[in-house]
Amino acid sequence: MDTTQKQHARVTGMHCAACSARVERGVAALPGVASAQVNLAAESLDVSWDPAALRPEDIKAAVEDMGYGLEFAPSESRLDLRVTGMHCAACSARVERTVAALPGVTSAQVNLAAETAGILYDPASIGPRAIREAIREAGYGTEALAGTSDFEKHRQETLERVRAQGRALIPAFALALPVFLLSMGHMMGLTLPAFLAPDSAPLTFALVQAALTAPVLWIGRNFYRFGIPALLRRAPNMDSLVALGTGAAFLYSLWNTLEIALGRHELAHDLYFESAAVLVTLISLGKYLEARSKLKTTDAVRALMDLAPRTATLLRDGAQVEVPVDELEPGDELVVKPGERIPVDARILKGSTRIDESMLTGEPLPAARAEGDAVVGGTLNTTGALTLRAERVGQDTMLARIVRLVQEAQGSKAPIANLADRVSYYFVPAVMAVAALAFLGWHLSGAGFDFSLRVFVAVMVIACPCAMGLAVPTSIMVGTGRGAQLGVLIKSGGALQKAGEITAVVFDKTGTLTHGKPELTDLEVLPEAGISEAEALTLAGSAESLSEHPLAKAVTASAQTRGAALSEPESFESVTGRGVRARVMGRSLLLGNRALLTEAGVAIPPEMDSLSTRFSGQARTALHLAVDGRAAAVLAVADKLKDEAPEVVARLKALGFSVVMLTGDDEITAQAVAREAGIEEVVAGVLPDRKAAEIEKLQQRGLVTAMAGDGINDAPALARADLGVAMGSGIDVAVESGDIVLMTGDLRGVLTALGLSRATLRNIRQNLFWAFAFNTVGIPVAAGVLHAFGGPTLSPMIAGTAMALSSVFVVSNALRLRFFRPGDQ
Repeated sequence: MDTTQKQHARVTGMHCAACSARVERGVAALPGVASAQVNLAAESLDVSWDPAALRPEDIKAAVEDMGYGLEFAPSESRLDLRVTGMHCAACSARVERTVAALPGVTSAQVNLAAETAGILYDPASIGPRAIREAIREAGYGTEALAGTSDFEKHRQETLERVRAQGRALIPAFALALPVFLLSMGHMMGLTLPAFLAPDSAPLTFALVQAALTAPVLWIGRNFYRFGIPALLRRAPNMDSLVALGTGAAFLYSLWNTLEIALGRHELAHDLYFESAAVLVTLISLGKYLEARSKLKTTDAVRALMDLAPRTATLLRDGAQVEVPVDELEPGDELVVKPGERIPVDARILKGSTRIDESMLTGEPLPAARAEGDAVVGGTLNTTGALTLRAERVGQDTMLARIVRLVQEAQGSKAPIANLADRVSYYFVPAVMAVAALAFLGWHLSGAGFDFSLRVFVAVMVIACPCAMGLAVPTSIMVGTGRGAQLGVLIKSGGALQKAGEITAVVFDKTGTLTHGKPELTDLEVLPEAGISEAEALTLAGSAESLSEHPLAKAVTASAQTRGAALSEPESFESVTGRGVRARVMGRSLLLGNRALLTEAGVAIPPEMDSLSTRFSGQARTALHLAVDGRAAAVLAVADKLKDEAPEVVARLKALGFSVVMLTGDDEITAQAVAREAGIEEVVAGVLPDRKAAEIEKLQQRGLVTAMAGDGINDAPALARADLGVAMGSGIDVAVESGDIVLMTGDLRGVLTALGLSRATLRNIRQNLFWAFAFNTVGIPVAAGVLHAFGGPTLSPMIAGTAMALSSVFVVSNALRLRFFRPGDQ
């Protein structure tokens, strides 16, 4: 029995790919850890471990020993409320004691000044409504606080951090610009007054620059707060590079200022305050732009979360009461008016309407829904007033599951990231070694200390591990988020990468290429059967009444529609891949394919074979009926091909995919459907448990396969294929099946999924190329390789600007995926 414990955690203090690589390797090396995945863009850790060998506290301690913070997602549910009516400490104490005494509440903290309550509780023991009613019974009011989820909390914290970064840039630029003009103004033709001129007042010239630079370094103190300790722990990161580069320039300039003050140095131009000040400012600007761009990668998840309304209209004792959605419980009766969103997953008790499900399924046209139909939370009621019964609430709703699925996918890794991770782990120490060697090389060659220092600083600040670390996860976050908006749920980075490598698409027939709602079209009774057509229909309809197979339902529904008086079978047995055996009204029946009758020893007359062949040639499935051991009739059931199937198949072929149909239907029927769809390669007569073997045969031919099926009968084939694509039908989608889940049964979703995956993989490769190319070219140039052959050198300020903008470029490139449209390839 698998006892592995899995948990999601938030990692704080990571600043570049070297950080995320260090955390991932450190956690993975702990005894008992099965897997560890760190996502720099999402600042998250997904870890699986053996609880008998390791405790969560041990993992947290290990991460903190590396210099980072770790916060596991809470196992309990959290409820944050605004509490009204409190006037003093006695009030807040009363509320806190009242809530803490409730069964299932593990913690309650009430803040009088903020008028808020933070409550941790076990959802299996108590619900939000009971907690709020207890507070109301104590004499106080409650209001729901928006944004109580971990996602919203983290997003708000990130937003505040980004705003703080933006505010800090104003004084940084205000101070760095005068330093730059003082130091470099003469190159632009500026003339300084005598009391500031480096020739007439060198000490004043130096001290003014030092006084302006020091506050800039204080504003950018996080580079030193995080970079120096990381260096001392022998785990240097990007901050370490910036801290060493700018720190060396500042300290060297301070030393020369002291030399000038003591009269031992007269060259006031031998100062690099502007390098330190401008570099810290420009790199801070880059970090700010990068953080703003990274915030946009979560827009898709936020848009999904915003679909859920904050309040719902509850029917209580015949009266309509507006309550927060988080108070709803299964069984509650709700009223939803036209123009309002459905608050939770529910079933219609009264009314009819059209529901806009486009934000969940990508389906642009509203779907008709009436009494007895299920509806999904977050969808829009467009026309009629509805009375609903809540079925799934809170984290159990389809919307919550989709959000959770997308968040998990955004936090996952693709195999293509492995190279960047490996390089990032060794990147910073390698850059420091290159910078030191470049400094020593130029200094020993006689280039002078000043030139050697400029080279050292330029190498340190041009290297950008962030660009490499962000290249893959940002593209995955944006790509999977865009997929969710289009009704395509991509469950992991690995699935997304595999989808971009597919060479063959395998379709199931029933419910995938066809509508999956077959209808009885023909019933032919054999001359020697001794029964009438009406009797044959009654027997067949009764025999199939206990079967869940779509063909069986078509026969039963047709019999009922035609007025047949059906009887419950006295005995019933479903034979997988063959049909059914039943006893109805004292008669022994067999109904299914030819093999079912043959195996039972029933003689197949030529007339039956002739009818079967004719129906199969018309893309209809032939069902053979035997009564009391004698062939009696042939029933024809047709499952209409989806209108978009030929177009999708043609498009897949044009894109270079091999297209295969895999079905349990007989060869003649399968070929007829395939011809209509435009598919040449057909594998027919395959039982569900053998479909996986057929997929394996295709793989042995060197094909990278995607299997598209309904996610239920095709589960083994979906699992065996390189990529399983589960076809859904809106709210009934099986989100646990397949690597990619299509929220609608529209085959165009396959094109969207494959197209988006290819676009995302292409985007990842672009990011990786530019990240590696930037560092591969930039570092040697900064080290003075061109200068050694008579070329130019690279100013540290230009190097720092390039470094800052490289991460912004990578994230901005990933954000282009937000505009992917179905049909883009």
